[in-house]
Amino acid sequence: PFDLESWAGLGWARWRAGVDGAGSQLPRGRHGRGPATHKFSRTQPKKKPSAEYPDYQFIMPGHTPLIGVIGGSGLYKLEGIEPVESLNIDTPWGQTSSPISLPSRANIAALKSIGCQVIVAFSAVGSLREEFKPRDIVIPNQIIDRTKSVRPSSFFHGLGVVGHAMFGEPFDVELTKLVTKSVQQAVAGFEPNDQIGVHADKVAICMEGPAFSTRAESNMYRMLGGDIINMSVLPEAKLAREAELSYVLIAQITDYDAWRVTEEPVTAAEVMATIASNVSVSNRLTLTILDEVHNAVAKGQIKTCKGSMQYGVMTKNEAIPEESKKMLSFILPYFSS
Repeated sequence: PFDLESWAGLGWARWRAGVDGAGSQLPRGRHGRGPATHKFSRTQPKKKPSAEYPDYQFIMPGHTPLIGVIGGSGLYKLEGIEPVESLNIDTPWGQTSSPISLPSRANIAALKSIGCQVIVAFSAVGSLREEFKPRDIVIPNQIIDRTKSVRPSSFFHGLGVVGHAMFGEPFDVELTKLVTKSVQQAVAGFEPNDQIGVHADKVAICMEGPAFSTRAESNMYRMLGGDIINMSVLPEAKLAREAELSYVLIAQITDYDAWRVTEEPVTAAEVMATIASNVSVSNRLTLTILDEVHNAVAKGQIKTCKGSMQYGVMTKNEAIPEESKKMLSFILPYFSS
């Protein structure tokens, strides 16, 4: 039912999984992400410098994709949409979507570099609450960081620049409200035997991984107030905020975490089985949500995070190394002058 050219007219780039408004496919398992490619629905135009970021060659001048989709939970292919072109984007933080490690800074920078304003991320997660069952959908509004600083979590690190992003609301409030409403409406139209619940305004724990939790850790996360647990929302959400990209997470529950003593601790096989059953749900949700998100962004109904870092840099301009300014101008216009 979807015409590819009409969708391209919305200004979205495409990925092999379907629709990626910024061009990064980042498939993930329960908590992680894997290798990816960049797919676009438009013919790649001749590269030329951007007026806003003059130091770098931009991928899609004249085309402004508004939405970046980071796929997960089996969301590797969207039915009804075919990829047209694949692009690999080089950034000051390296190439995107490494098959070995997850270069979050490069991935977020790539999304920003082609004009995205918002990111809709999907993730498979574990449940920390009895009432949140496998296959339910959770749209969190808060994060508790339980990572161990192993992953680079700031664009400013090592550049001689002190930058502070406001992170009291880690997910864009307006975008989260819109996506929550859209998901609720979409799920209401599913078959009754799907039995998928939707839970909003919940707390996501982000752990380091790659091993799953011990029972003691899982119970600690529950006492901290966590509702779901994953391994990928950070540093992604923090980097999106530094790059002035509005960010929302749609989490699909695959299992109960290890806290549930009435069952054996979660296994990878159990997780992957639920992920496989979630594929059709992911497809239906994505195709429904993106229309509404695009229209809201295009009409200015979502303010987005543009300008949020303008006064977040504490280091005086004259004290910032020129090479650092050049790198940061890739994501923030304040460093291009």
